[in-house]
Amino acid sequence: VQLVESGGDLVQPGGSLRLSCAASGIRFSINRMDWYRQRPGKERELVASITSGGSTNYADSVKGRFTISRDNAKNTVYLQMNTLKPEDTAVYYCKVALIWGQGTQVTVSS
Repeated sequence: VQLVESGGDLVQPGGSLRLSCAASGIRFSINRMDWYRQRPGKERELVASITSGGSTNYADSVKGRFTISRDNAKNTVYLQMNTLKPEDTAVYYCKVALIWGQGTQVTVSS
C-alpha cells in the first residue's frame, strides 16, 4: 500500500490550495480516507475524513473552508483548502487504515 500526497505550497493568507493523495495497492473505493495535519510544535490532528459512501466529517477549525472529496476511478482523495490562515501552516498527511503518506508542506504566510 502506498499513499503519495502532492499540492503543498507557500500561499498568502486568504489564498487557496488543493492537496491530492494518490493511493495504490488497496481497494480504494471501499476505504474511508483521512487527511491529518501536524502544525509546528503540535500533535498530529484529524482535519477531514470521507467514507466509502461519500459522507464527510471536518474538524471545527476548518469547517466551511476545507472540502474533502474522492475520485474512486483515480484512486485519489483531495482536500480543497480555501480562505487559508497562517494557523493552517502544517505538514498535511493522507491516511487509510494504518497507512500514512509522506506528507506535504503547506505554509500560509505573507
